[in-house]
Amino acid sequence: MLTLFTDTDNDFTPKLAREYGYHLISMPFTIDGELVFPYEDGDDFDMKSYYAKLRAGTIPTTSGLSAERYKEYFRPEFEKGNDILYVHFSAAMSGTFDAMREALADLLKEFPDRKFYGVDTKGITIVAYLVAREIGDMFLAGKPVEEIMAWADREIDCFSQYFFADDLKFFRRSGRVSGISATMGTLLGIRPIIYMNAEGKMVSHSKERGREHALTRLVSFMEEMGDDISSHRVIIGHTDAPELAAELEKMIRDRFGDLRIETVCTNPTAGAHCGPNGVGVAFHSKHR
Repeated sequence: MLTLFTDTDNDFTPKLAREYGYHLISMPFTIDGELVFPYEDGDDFDMKSYYAKLRAGTIPTTSGLSAERYKEYFRPEFEKGNDILYVHFSAAMSGTFDAMREALADLLKEFPDRKFYGVDTKGITIVAYLVAREIGDMFLAGKPVEEIMAWADREIDCFSQYFFADDLKFFRRSGRVSGISATMGTLLGIRPIIYMNAEGKMVSHSKERGREHALTRLVSFMEEMGDDISSHRVIIGHTDAPELAAELEKMIRDRFGDLRIETVCTNPTAGAHCGPNGVGVAFHSKHR
């Protein structure tokens, strides 16, 4: 038997995870001195309250999991005789995967007949969500793990994500832009366009002045980079900015017609770096 895992950094909720049979790993953050593991206490997370705190000036910090916590997730499945397929956010973005590898080294010594398959989505939030959805579809269709892994090797770099941040102070704290450019950029209404590259890192692509120009630029990336978009989901993500997400969806539909578009609110871990009022899109593309 094969057990699927994914994590909250991929924008999965417990409800969606259950639809596919995914086990959901909760990625923590600290806010107001409290360490929070989203969804560990239930199916809901109050995104409105979370982003309200960010708007009021609170800046959360994020952290990885310990090796022991990974063992708590994986051990029960190995004990049942199940192998594991974990579709996770970008390994290039967090040291948490060093702890995961440490945990697996111990567990696979203890359970030498078990197998662990890792799919690095090379992304976080909506592009990782999109990949996890596609793999979940394959799993429900009864595809063997070897076919899923071959698909991932071939297709991961053919899913792109572009987004913009509204207030650069959050990226300044995470080291994405300098303090001076963050301050001046916010005052001038500059929105940096960020994308996930083939190494699984967030990279600044360009800057647009004003939200309307930034939204238009996101659509232009779909025009330039899109490949067979209609055969795959298009995912719009936002950090508590549903009106902007709806505006982006209308612009995309006006340009491309009828697509399978889903809109999700960005998970709190990624939101800690982007801040509120950010919007992005993920789609099937020619390359990263």
